[in-house]
Amino acid sequence: MLSDWKDLFLSIKSKEYAKTLHAFLDEEYRNETIYPPRDMVYQAFKLTKPKDLKVVIIGQDPYHNPGQAMGMSFSVPRGIEPPPSLINIYKEIEDDLGVEMDFGNGDLTPWAMQGVLLLNAYLTVRAGLPLSHKRVEYDQFINDVMVYLDTLDQPIVFMLWGGFAKKFEPLIKNPKHLILKAVHPSPLSANHGGWFGRHLFSQCNHYLTDQGVKSIDWRIK
Repeated sequence: MLSDWKDLFLSIKSKEYAKTLHAFLDEEYRNETIYPPRDMVYQAFKLTKPKDLKVVIIGQDPYHNPGQAMGMSFSVPRGIEPPPSLINIYKEIEDDLGVEMDFGNGDLTPWAMQGVLLLNAYLTVRAGLPLSHKRVEYDQFINDVMVYLDTLDQPIVFMLWGGFAKKFEPLIKNPKHLILKAVHPSPLSANHGGWFGRHLFSQCNHYLTDQGVKSIDWRIK
């Protein structure tokens, strides 16, 4: 399923950091409890093809508690309690779009299937240790991914939430690509202003429809 991204992954495969990262992950998965499951590390890419891409939502690293991480930023499998950041995302969608969200279902696969790339910069993490896989190789990887995404010649909305995601703004230069910024939706940031009432999701949809692209149905049911 990653064949749609072959131009990106072939360009990365030959780089030294890719070999080092692969060896590191082999060792980590062999000796530690790592999330997400290895067959889901590239889940975001598997579900969203470059030609269908409409929105990019950048997270930092996967959830580090059992059963949460599923290879897509902010998403947890159905049946797992949605974390506080995702709850705040749902609240803003309800207020912004006037739709009803299922606060018991944190599986964002329906977004991915519509062209929303739910991309974590660091694709893996040790159990219980946030940012434990914060490595220069992943920094190089996400940089290469962002540069590639900016070459795609269709309207794309980049959601940059929080200081970490906003660091990627200089890499987004394509005039067909819109940047929407806000604070991170975690309670620590969102409850101090800069998240609620920003109308990110309606802005995103208005931009897409103005460009002749079908908007995203943000409802999770």
